[in-house]
Amino acid sequence: MSDFILNSLFPQIKNWLEEDDLVRNFHYVKNLNSSEVKLYLKIKSPLVLAGADYFVATFAALGADPSHFDFIRHWDGKTFQAGEVIEFPEAVPFNVAVTGERLALNLLQHASSIATWTQKHVEKASLKKIKLLDTRKTTPGLRSLEKYAVRVGGGFNHRLGQTDSWMIKDNHKSSLGGLEGALKFFHDQGVFYNNIIAEIHDIEELKKAQDLGLTHLMLDNFSPDKISEAIKLKKNGVSFEVSGGVNLENLERYLIDGVDAISMGSLIYSAPRVDISLKFKSV
Repeated sequence: MSDFILNSLFPQIKNWLEEDDLVRNFHYVKNLNSSEVKLYLKIKSPLVLAGADYFVATFAALGADPSHFDFIRHWDGKTFQAGEVIEFPEAVPFNVAVTGERLALNLLQHASSIATWTQKHVEKASLKKIKLLDTRKTTPGLRSLEKYAVRVGGGFNHRLGQTDSWMIKDNHKSSLGGLEGALKFFHDQGVFYNNIIAEIHDIEELKKAQDLGLTHLMLDNFSPDKISEAIKLKKNGVSFEVSGGVNLENLERYLIDGVDAISMGSLIYSAPRVDISLKFKSV
């Protein structure tokens, strides 16, 4: 039976496998034997597992039976401690295992790093029930994996792409006639369901945005004191997102009643690398 999830990942997996350029060395590929090996995933640092489907899709794209990996596909979000070893119950051909090993492990480590890092932030923010969002500061080609990993870690996605919601940024204001001109530009796009988010940089701009009827406002690089001041002006039906300068060390200072969400690009680009290795044993 076709597996929709794995099939949807195969085009990306194929492109990534081509980076290893095996097609140029057919002799090497031809001479890899297909004897069966058991796989052992060694957890070498505490982590929240993420990216299991990408891990499985790598081996499935090379011809492995995906049913042999089904158990791990249910483990996204599961916590592991350093020293744990995951033995795969079914053997796979050595040529498949050795060809897919590095890519599968890279994807699993990258996603698990982001999920683990995100969870550390979410644990703090949950005290005030403030949602933590990622941004579009992602690695080209890896956005879907990275944003998925944020969700596994308990965070939320901002926009997957520029047109999911319209965002009025400084560069829009400077080129489209200020806040009012940029708002008109996005209204004129004729997209009925898109929300409009506006970056706000001071209290006067906040007042103007609310007078214009904008309801999703990003308080960009506001200090905690300025955020508290802004919240006193917050109208019913308006959501406040805080962004800029927030990190794990100072996060608690921004957990202010009235803030709905905090967006942090560092959930992705600053995630410390978790340590996982993949070993084989001949059957």
